[in-house]
Amino acid sequence: MLCCLLWGSAFPCVKIGYRLFAIESDDTFSQILFAGIRFFLAGIITVFISSVSKKKIDIPNKKAVPCILKLSLFQTILQYICFYIGLAGSTGTKSSIITASNVFFTIVISSILFKQEKLTLNKIIGCLVGFSGIILINIHDGFRWSFNLNGDGLILLSAISYAVSSSLTKRYSKEHDPVQLCGWQFIAGGIVMIAIGLGLGGRFDINPKGLIMLIYLALLSAVAFSVWSILLKYNPVSRVSVYGFMNPVFGVILSVLLLSETEVISISRALIALILVTAGIITVNIKKS
Repeated sequence: MLCCLLWGSAFPCVKIGYRLFAIESDDTFSQILFAGIRFFLAGIITVFISSVSKKKIDIPNKKAVPCILKLSLFQTILQYICFYIGLAGSTGTKSSIITASNVFFTIVISSILFKQEKLTLNKIIGCLVGFSGIILINIHDGFRWSFNLNGDGLILLSAISYAVSSSLTKRYSKEHDPVQLCGWQFIAGGIVMIAIGLGLGGRFDINPKGLIMLIYLALLSAVAFSVWSILLKYNPVSRVSVYGFMNPVFGVILSVLLLSETEVISISRALIALILVTAGIITVNIKKS
């Protein structure tokens, strides 16, 4: 829940960051540059904390490097480049719903492709109940569903990329330190995204207020992904990933508080959505005695 609260705060805080750095909503490559700097800083912070705890510089061994690069490709580079470019061709509502589908993909991929656990009826029902809460909290009056590859398709690819990264984290953390993997994959992914953003014309001017927000976003990524990686190491993927339905719920609530988006959703509908998401989480985690 701590991870979900932190990730939920990223929704309004990224918007505030764009405002502070004067990054326009359609300036995709400046947004990728912004994200790249955020994740690079997150990686530096994660490696620093890990180094302090180990009382030595936390440098990965040769066997860990391929794992870090694969994780970086799916968890940072593909996921966020597809997300930012896709967001320009989609709406916030559809993006939230499609992104929440990563819980489904994570459970299916970990069960069928990686054979890490069984796909049970409880998990399927729990996902459906939780996902209904996400749809409820995102559907507004006059909402019309359509699908385009350049926008919605890339958001869907982003969700699938995240799902693959969760299973890879579960697999690689058996032999390597999950926090180390997290920190160095952020650094690698951040460098690639910075290069893409700068190379394709992304620019913005640094200012003190924007820098504070950028550091906060880096910190929340460092903490949330590190803790999430540890959770994936010691728990079934489905048990952890289903909590991801709380991300957009926290995102909506915090957007109302931080951005004064009071007309986004009614309190009663948010409460019902929260109940559905909670019911979904409980259903996935029910075990026979």
